Amino acid sequence: MNMLLREHIEALSKLSTEDLQAHEMARSVFIEFKYMLNSGTIRSAEKQGGVWTVNHWVKQGILLGFRLGQLKKMSAEPFSFVDKDTYPARTFSEAEKIRIVPGGTTVRDGAYLAPSVVVMPPAYINVGAYIDAGTMVDSHALVGSCAQVGKNVHLSAASQLGGVLEPVGALPVIVEDGVMIGGNCGIYEGTIIEEKAVIGTGVILNGSTPVYDVINERILRKTAEQPLVIPKGAVVVAGARAIKNTFAEAHGLSIYTPVIIKYRDEKTDKATSLEDLLR
Repeated sequence: MNMLLREHIEALSKLSTEDLQAHEMARSVFIEFKYMLNSGTIRSAEKQGGVWTVNHWVKQGILLGFRLGQLKKMSAEPFSFVDKDTYPARTFSEAEKIRIVPGGTTVRDGAYLAPSVVVMPPAYINVGAYIDAGTMVDSHALVGSCAQVGKNVHLSAASQLGGVLEPVGALPVIVEDGVMIGGNCGIYEGTIIEEKAVIGTGVILNGSTPVYDVINERILRKTAEQPLVIPKGAVVVAGARAIKNTFAEAHGLSIYTPVIIKYRDEKTDKATSLEDLLR
């Protein structure tokens, strides 16, 4: 079924917007595609043979929804919105076993939340996102388009996982199982956080800022071949490094940089364990 759906999505993606909107099958294909996104049957990226790869056709399908959609007024009293009719806010039932705590959270249609996920208000989860079981999305957090979040992750208050929808070949932000992301963090530009890593409060990770691993005496960077990867169990904190020129030295200036200060141990596990009573 996925192969046939993929063929339809790839064929429709080649049409002009005018021809796409006039195509008799386009809406029904997209509805089937979005149902599979919502159920977690398909996803924009997945790990195959230990390597994260992009499902290009899934990203094409998400973009297809924007081209296919028409602007429509949507009401959620006392608020009103105008957006593409292909991507309304998702609604949930008790049978899905997902906690969406009252207070202003929006999950866009086309995002997958597994049973036992908890979302604290207000939060925003964009189309194409995948959030696995036992994860908590805390207040004022953003899960951007196509971000992939594993099991038992804590995305703390005011943290952001950037969206990576275009180009279709670009890897989205990926957060693997058991990761702890502290408050006010920002993870952008397809960064991969490997399992059980801890990202300390206020850390920003992107493609242009190197990460200094003081334990293994190495510098981690994004390259042309791969994104920035934070290793399994790494504990990353916000640090600084001196700027090396006469003016900067005279004024004691430094620039922000993330630093791997240690690797996860029993003490770290106790400090970052998720509180089951909250679930």
